[in-house]
Amino acid sequence: MNRDRASIALVAFAVALVCVWPPGNERSLAVKLLNWVVDPRGELPVLPPAFALGAGDDPDAVAAHDAQVQAYDTRYLQGGWMRRRLEWKVTRDSFDAATERQVILALGIVTAFLLWRVNRRP
Repeated sequence: MNRDRASIALVAFAVALVCVWPPGNERSLAVKLLNWVVDPRGELPVLPPAFALGAGDDPDAVAAHDAQVQAYDTRYLQGGWMRRRLEWKVTRDSFDAATERQVILALGIVTAFLLWRVNRRP
């Protein structure tokens, strides 16, 4: 691998690491992009959280909650790609942010070291 290709590969890999790096308690850029790609116009319903204690006393709130659940279930029962889109719309990073950062950093260091070793002059 010549030096130009190695430099391009290293920059591309660094950009990929930045995209998967999870900031604080938020989602990574890659996960945000996935969430947006499956529902760019924000039209897919999201399964609402369970009622809080005492929230079931308001009939309007119960009706709105049930309507949202029914809209979600209707789409979910379509199966296939629609089911996957509904799941990916609300997906978050798989690991704890601190653990994910450590793994990404280790992967970046190992990759940079390997590129450096391969492209060293004899």
